Amino acid sequence: MNKSELVDDVAKATGLSKVQSQKAVEAIFDTIKVTLKKGQEVRIVGFGTWSVAQRAATTGRNPRTGEKINIPASKQPKFKAGKDLKEAVNK
Repeated sequence: MNKSELVDDVAKATGLSKVQSQKAVEAIFDTIKVTLKKGQEVRIVGFGTWSVAQRAATTGRNPRTGEKINIPASKQPKFKAGKDLKEAVNK
């Protein structure tokens, strides 16, 4: 499923127009991004939790040349599925 299909399904499920559904979906995504950028987590009980993990700097290798390269530290978004979502997927 892509974003436009998600918007279509939200419109059908809620009775909203596609334009309204698109605004709602984008607002949810934007809110999650802004919250994670602040270093906070987004927890939706039963669905899952988005959080930010710190990845340490490491040394890697260029696969073409074998040369060592430094990979800088970074923040990575993480998602952990909630109990209800896990159960729904495994039924």
